[in-house]
Amino acid sequence: MPTKIEKDTLSGRDTTGHEWDGVKELNTPLPTWWIYTFYATVVFAVVYCALYPSWPWLNGHAQGMLGYWSRAELTQELADQAKARAGFVDRIRKTPLAEINKDPELFNFAMAGGRSAFQTNCMQCHGAGGAGSRGFPALVDDDWIWGGSLQDIHATIEHGIRNADDKSRQSMMPRFGVDGLLTGAQVAAVTDYVLSLSGKAPATPEGAQIFQEQCVACHGPQGKGNQELGAPNLTDGIWLYGGSHDAVYRSIFYARNGSMPAWAGRLDEATIKMLTIYVHALGGGR
Repeated sequence: MPTKIEKDTLSGRDTTGHEWDGVKELNTPLPTWWIYTFYATVVFAVVYCALYPSWPWLNGHAQGMLGYWSRAELTQELADQAKARAGFVDRIRKTPLAEINKDPELFNFAMAGGRSAFQTNCMQCHGAGGAGSRGFPALVDDDWIWGGSLQDIHATIEHGIRNADDKSRQSMMPRFGVDGLLTGAQVAAVTDYVLSLSGKAPATPEGAQIFQEQCVACHGPQGKGNQELGAPNLTDGIWLYGGSHDAVYRSIFYARNGSMPAWAGRLDEATIKMLTIYVHALGGGR
């Protein structure tokens, strides 16, 4: 409650005249340096608002006396970067893929550009760093369904897999169970045989016979696959849709015919080349 202003006996300062439960409030002013600092910030704020864009209006904002605009600065920086990159991009466009790998300067530029393009366009399916996921091939090993050379990878990226592009990679695995080509028991038998090729299950004569009759044309007599047909190698234990008995059974019974978009027309030729170099370098490119 308010009381009279008096001198505090311990500090020698005046009180404010307020007291709570016997505790009197001292009238202690702010330090002089703090006061001047506060005034300086007020002056700085006024000057800043006068020089730079600041106060919003109904149809815009104050432009500032300097005419500075951060978006214009960013636009100029991007233009400068594009100009600096233009020479490299043009060289990438004109240089054959194999020659890019032999030129350290171009190769490093292509790797940086390919990594950026991969993160923007490919990571959603193939995972960070090309680790892959169920139904989407890993790009970090040396197991290539359609071939791992620079030209093979370039064609796959450019035209895609099983899509409307007239140059896309095309193959079609029969739906052995759904279309009645094999019974459920026969599918189970050939599943065991397929798993036996990578040492995961014992083979049966029936499964071996069915494999020779139905699967050899694409996967080869030893199950090593055929990259020209997009038929995967069944002997290495690398499975796109899972290597359990159930997963392989379902692959045979229902078939798996995934699709990849064609990037020609979506990405320019230089970007596709840089992606090719990057994917080729991820692991085991041939």
